[in-house]
Amino acid sequence: MRLVLVPLIAAIASPAAAATGQDLFNANCADCHALDAAAGQTAPPLRGVVGRRIAAVPDFQYSDALKAKTGAWTPDNLDAFLAAPQSFAPGTAMYGGASDPNDRKAIIDYLTSVK
Repeated sequence: MRLVLVPLIAAIASPAAAATGQDLFNANCADCHALDAAAGQTAPPLRGVVGRRIAAVPDFQYSDALKAKTGAWTPDNLDAFLAAPQSFAPGTAMYGGASDPNDRKAIIDYLTSVK
């Protein structure tokens, strides 16, 4: 028998971090983002965003900046985007972000937990 070790994804969410992330999401992100598609929503829904291809929600009108990005919303990409949206994708419609790395991690933990 051969044992194969698979590295764990670094962004596995703890329940406490996810709860903090949910509070931060509700306070800072929910004005524009919902978890699921909703009428009148100004930003794409975020349920299942971790691992999803960037700019991949059907029928959502992404900025050219995000349409030009390749890859998926990994925890590292989400962290970079939330830290400085305009640096990650110059010209994106996303503004603000989260300057505190602990807040970003908590939000990403929360988004990881909502599948």
